[in-house]
Amino acid sequence: MNVMRNIRAASHIFRNVKRSWEIIAVLRKYGLADWLRRTNVELPKGEDGEAEVPVVLTREARIRLALTELGPTFIKLGQLLSTRPDLAGVDLANELKQLQSATPADLPEQVRQTVETELGQTIEELYEEFDLVPIASASIGQVHKAQLKTGERVVVKVQHANIENKVNEDLEVLGNLAQLAEQFEDFQPYRPKVNTAEMARTLRRELDFGREERNLHQFNILFQDDPTICIPKAYTDLSTARVLTMSMVDGLAIENSLALDAAGINREEVARRGAELYLQMIFVHGFFHADPHPGNILILPGDIIGLIDFGMVGRIEERLREDIEEMLLAIVQHDVPMLTRIIKRIGQTPPNLDESALANDVADFVGNYSTQSLDQFDLSGALLDMTEIIRRYRIMLSPQVAMLIKVLVTLEGTTKLLSPRFSLMEVMQPFQKKMLLRRLSPARQLRKIRRLWVEMEHLAEVVPQHITRIMEQIQAGKFDVHLDHRGLGPSVNRLVLGMLASALFLGSSWMLANKVEPIVPSKDFFGYDLTVGGWIPALSLLGLLGCITSILVGLRLLWAIGKSGHLDQKKSK
Repeated sequence: MNVMRNIRAASHIFRNVKRSWEIIAVLRKYGLADWLRRTNVELPKGEDGEAEVPVVLTREARIRLALTELGPTFIKLGQLLSTRPDLAGVDLANELKQLQSATPADLPEQVRQTVETELGQTIEELYEEFDLVPIASASIGQVHKAQLKTGERVVVKVQHANIENKVNEDLEVLGNLAQLAEQFEDFQPYRPKVNTAEMARTLRRELDFGREERNLHQFNILFQDDPTICIPKAYTDLSTARVLTMSMVDGLAIENSLALDAAGINREEVARRGAELYLQMIFVHGFFHADPHPGNILILPGDIIGLIDFGMVGRIEERLREDIEEMLLAIVQHDVPMLTRIIKRIGQTPPNLDESALANDVADFVGNYSTQSLDQFDLSGALLDMTEIIRRYRIMLSPQVAMLIKVLVTLEGTTKLLSPRFSLMEVMQPFQKKMLLRRLSPARQLRKIRRLWVEMEHLAEVVPQHITRIMEQIQAGKFDVHLDHRGLGPSVNRLVLGMLASALFLGSSWMLANKVEPIVPSKDFFGYDLTVGGWIPALSLLGLLGCITSILVGLRLLWAIGKSGHLDQKKSK
């Protein structure tokens, strides 16, 4: 059965034969294809497929190099995986943060063709100026400076030519590799197919610049009354799914501390307001900019914070938002039972979870951070350590939770570039009161009552229908109860074997009692007299063999039961 599944999976892999082999060859080159050798499928051999593995490098580094060599799709997927330390582990996630896309820019003729095909007019008719040489080129698209007919300075994001076909081809091969990996028990806890499909959906969403345009509109509405925030304005008439025109945000980079000081920027104030901005987006709006690394945050004159690149945003619904709030409060208040419950609630726990061991590790985690003062609390270190605990116990976090943890970790690192002494937890402390007041607010309680009423109303409608359907099935004799048993196979086998041994013993005893032929002679057996005073009777040969066999089977069953530890083990309470 496993052989057939491997053959079917491998046949899917080689649907795109050329690209499939390129990917497998790179994996072999960096010593990452060991698991493929465990399949029962003979993979094709290429001239560079057995290249020497750079053994001096760590496995994490080899994964990063392999993804870089595989091109834009895999670089982007590696960047997405760097946001999931609960899946990849903290070491690999940190290594993948170094992934940089060095995608060559499209030729000017290709850029012109893409823009004019998408917008339906020539570049000269659409823009007053348009620099066909990009200022940056990433895995999905490249960015050009331009000026509108009305005089506004803008940037135009143009998707690479044919990138969508390349991404879809790579994602198909990657999905089939994940299906093959699903057959191996050591990969199953990480759910390769599910997580690969989730990352593929995220990447395909980034291919649609229309999503980023809508995100820009929504963020501009949320912060239209806040003069300390600058968010690019999207020009709908000059935007499509492959071209995005937006206003230019011209500011200073966070890393350039000398330029910030020369411009009179209050770095401590900007760090504090930036942290408050993200906490407001996360815990008030439930809609946040999900990539706060230094390259996406600019500082404008007057201590104004400019955000760019809204291709990746996060959304969390109210119930999950409350869980995250409680988790952060539990960390600060050193509440071990509460933190353990929240970890199990926000993640998908495996059926064999060792809850006592998890509680002990959480207690150690809290103990390690309980001695840190609030102004020196290492929030990013705490979140990464907690993520490692979650990964160790194979608890699967939802993509929203994993993204939020990544945002908080990145945010703290970014704010420390502005002010090394800055503590995100200090900003969160007064925010706790706002969380509590918002949770107890009449408006929120009214929303909860309204949701509960709607659910109860729906339940009142569907329950009578289901009860009626069950009664009709019972009356018609079509009602079936399906029971699923787990781990009963060995017990059933032992029960059947025990019954057969008992039957064999009883039958053999009857044959011995009735001296069923052939008979073992009691005298002159191989030249010896077995009677020795006449006390050994004549025996049925079949009965004797049957009794010996049944006794041996019974002893074998007792040994197997004793080895499993369930012979006279008391039931644990």
